[in-house]
Amino acid sequence: MELYLKAETEEGLLPEKIREALVQSLQGRKVKKVLILPPDFTRYHSNAGFITNVYYHLLKEAGAEVDILPALGTHEAVSLEQREAMFGDIPEECFFVHDWRNDVVNIGEVPADYVTEITEGLWNKGVAVEVNRRIMDESYDLIISPGQVVPHEVIGMSNHAKNIFVGTGGSAMINASHMIGAVYGMERMMGRDHTPVRKIFDYAAEHFLKDRPVLWVLTVTTAPEGKIRTHGLFIGEGRECLTEAVKLAQEKNIDFTEHGVKKCVVYLDPSEFKSTWLGNKAVYRTRMMMADGGELIILAPGVERFGEDAECDRLIRKYGYRGRLNILDAFEKPENQDLRDNMSAAAHLIHGSSDGRFSIIYAVKNISEEEIESVGFIPASYHEMIKKFDPEKLKYGYNTVEGEEIFYIPNPALGLWIDREAFTPSP
Repeated sequence: MELYLKAETEEGLLPEKIREALVQSLQGRKVKKVLILPPDFTRYHSNAGFITNVYYHLLKEAGAEVDILPALGTHEAVSLEQREAMFGDIPEECFFVHDWRNDVVNIGEVPADYVTEITEGLWNKGVAVEVNRRIMDESYDLIISPGQVVPHEVIGMSNHAKNIFVGTGGSAMINASHMIGAVYGMERMMGRDHTPVRKIFDYAAEHFLKDRPVLWVLTVTTAPEGKIRTHGLFIGEGRECLTEAVKLAQEKNIDFTEHGVKKCVVYLDPSEFKSTWLGNKAVYRTRMMMADGGELIILAPGVERFGEDAECDRLIRKYGYRGRLNILDAFEKPENQDLRDNMSAAAHLIHGSSDGRFSIIYAVKNISEEEIESVGFIPASYHEMIKKFDPEKLKYGYNTVEGEEIFYIPNPALGLWIDREAFTPSP
């Protein structure tokens, strides 16, 4: 079944309209046990929390057992506070925590010759496909995968099969997909469909998930002033729902500037961004609009560490955000097996660097300036920076501060910003 809704106004779809569509998506289905795979709190503005809550109650009322496995990928588990804020009154015992290093099974491999072809020879190894063991548990007669389609640094446009193969995937797929994206080049992919990494996920879904009862529930949202607006809802069992969602997300989540931006200020909500691993979306999503020699100032009051787990934090501290060529050089050195064993971390280090093209200034409260500088960023006092760049006084887009033009972004996770002259849409 395919069910597509688009909002008629910029206010987005009303909750009642979304609920009607979710009810319709379950019609004719006789299910006893359901697995829901929502994103974690870093995708709070996807509206997937509301969708998961509605599905939970509809399914329980129909007598089904419902398990919920947030698609964490490499992120830390959803806290009690986050769970209540995002998913409402769903009982704690319904939730399971995905362990990307241990709780997975191998279900196949994307062959090396195909990967070589789609990456233009930049990667010539096969990619092992691993998923959380619950995905392959045949006692589930329906798997619901809700989430947001939005520009993404690793794949081009997020969600659909990525929610399973990365969100509930294992280290082999997570590492390989991130590294392939980094080697191929994020600026060749962001905002586009049918990228090499997307083709890997499409191949894996077509060949290894074809017998699993997956229902994709995709949203396209924005969140001006923090209020979620759902511009589109795309429900389906195949790939077409993603194709349609991408078209709308390219309209709603890509903002073009008429020229390269010399100074950009990005604010990271402390409830959402606790690490540079997540906070570097400020780098990923703005790099295509930053002018050479520009300054990117990241106001990060909640950032208190580098990695989302201890090992990734250690690797970031060891190698730093030192540019694509430096990381690739370190990656090839025999003594750096730890980096090769964690390719997603290597990719992250590449993504988080400007390659010297513009300055990245991190203003934090809870990491020392020496530590910030040690990983390759320019440190700044958060308290001093917000005196000049007060998020309460700035508006989204262009502002003039002390006679200087700046571009302000209150949440980098919801979009992609591009100098219009630097972007060619995918065919």
